[in-house]
Amino acid sequence: MYGDEATIRRILTELGDTWAVVGLSANRRRAAYGVAQVLQRYGKRIVPVHPKAETVHGEQGYASLADIPFEVDVVDVFVNSELAGAVADEAVAKGAKAVWFQLGVVDEAAHERARTVGLDMVMDRCPAIEIPLLG
Repeated sequence: MYGDEATIRRILTELGDTWAVVGLSANRRRAAYGVAQVLQRYGKRIVPVHPKAETVHGEQGYASLADIPFEVDVVDVFVNSELAGAVADEAVAKGAKAVWFQLGVVDEAAHERARTVGLDMVMDRCPAIEIPLLG
């Protein structure tokens, strides 16, 4: 298990409402598009992070985490496992409080690095599935 219930609850309810969604573009067929919409419905501010830097769901996009000119609480990662570790490291450099790797995204070494420096981290789970369960 890559995220116990207490960590999931803390990320979703206590660590802040600004979520950078890495891999989010205006492509409605991608999972990130729908997940970001659910996060917005639950009061999260989503920040699209994608090389195209597109505006998605009314929010300005940025090409990278480093380009975001304000603090980010959680970094939600929709890239494949081979690229996810670098994104987790960027989240640490950005000062995020947590990293969330989506379903199917697993990098044990990145998990260990993030946890070692004090970030909460969840892997292979989806916040759009978890947040409605909080009740």
